[in-house]
Amino acid sequence: MSHTQNIDTQASETDHRSDQEQNQQQQVPFWRVMLSVMQASYGVQNKKNKERDFQSGSIKGFIAAALIFTVIFVMTLVTIVTLVLP
Repeated sequence: MSHTQNIDTQASETDHRSDQEQNQQQQVPFWRVMLSVMQASYGVQNKKNKERDFQSGSIKGFIAAALIFTVIFVMTLVTIVTLVLP
């Protein structure tokens, strides 16, 4: 194998690894998305997590987590109000 072919092979392996690393960075677990939504709703989201969330690339998980959080939050408020009021 010549030196040029060896360099080309190493470059393609590096590109392949960087693609895998980007895919791993984009896949944020749902529990972490839910945690980010809860933190953001209370205004305690830090800058590092916010940047990670924006780089994740998928808004579908954040929309689903926000809808789930909103439903649970409203149901909790309704339950508290019905328990407190006679």
